[in-house]
Amino acid sequence: MSAKSFVEGGIASVIAGCSTHPLDLIKVRLQLHGEAPTSTTVTLLRPALAFPNSSPAAFLAAETTTTSSVPKIGPISLGINIVKSEGAAALFSGVSATLLRQTLYSTTRMGLYEVLKTKWSDPESGKLSLSRKIGAGLVAGGIGAAVGNPADVAMVRMQADGRLPLAQRRNYAGVGDAIKSMVKGEGVTSLWRGSALTINRAMIVTAAQLASYDQFKEGILESGVIEDGLGTHVVASFAAGFVASVASNPVDVIKTRVMNMKVGAYEGALDCAVKTVRAEGAMALYKGFVPTVCRQGPFTVVLFVTLEQIKKLLRDF
Repeated sequence: MSAKSFVEGGIASVIAGCSTHPLDLIKVRLQLHGEAPTSTTVTLLRPALAFPNSSPAAFLAAETTTTSSVPKIGPISLGINIVKSEGAAALFSGVSATLLRQTLYSTTRMGLYEVLKTKWSDPESGKLSLSRKIGAGLVAGGIGAAVGNPADVAMVRMQADGRLPLAQRRNYAGVGDAIKSMVKGEGVTSLWRGSALTINRAMIVTAAQLASYDQFKEGILESGVIEDGLGTHVVASFAAGFVASVASNPVDVIKTRVMNMKVGAYEGALDCAVKTVRAEGAMALYKGFVPTVCRQGPFTVVLFVTLEQIKKLLRDF
């Protein structure tokens, strides 16, 4: 029973991850949009610091002025630009890393969540409280993220590579080449760069996504509005995807920037968050929110609809 839940969750996650990969790529590019190289920022801020009466306010004003020149772009425009400049195949950059990530991370979190649900359910009623569902999601998400972090770092870098100048592109041949190059050039620890953020995000996403799906589904069935079937699964999963997007987007932005950074760009997650907010404003933490919802919604729908169908197919095994 336990092994079957891992297989079911893994298959559903791989299908959902690969089918929504272009949306995830656009989300990553938007989250990195506006991020300036460290050297450029320092050079442009020096004139502000050169005035004898300069104050912190003047410093911030100069920084704001520097970054405000970055043109805003929407997900559709960005998608069109990617296809025009890099070709349609660029929308699937890093898909091999997505495949590995879903195999490691999502298989672990989906399977473990089901195991914990079974263990923590009330033995008489078989029901599980919302708080215990959230707890199961937090534990499952954290462990899954620790397992899948190397693939996550590789995926972010491969997705973001096309936005770099030609001379700075990493040009990984695939997820295996990305991991090998990172270990060779930056050390084994680079595979777990941003792991604290990845784990925090995964705990939030898994708790919000899986627990809310179960909760929404139970609420719909108890209300008697819709019977258990495709309609219930679609409505509950889309609502769960929206909840997960709202809860995880700020952590996701910081995670993406830390994983994609050149060595020394940020001292850590907190430093990245502070620099991002100072340079681009607090709403920068919700950059890519529209594509996050557009990706998280379809991903969650595909994930749970596929999962429900796989459960039916494997019910007798």
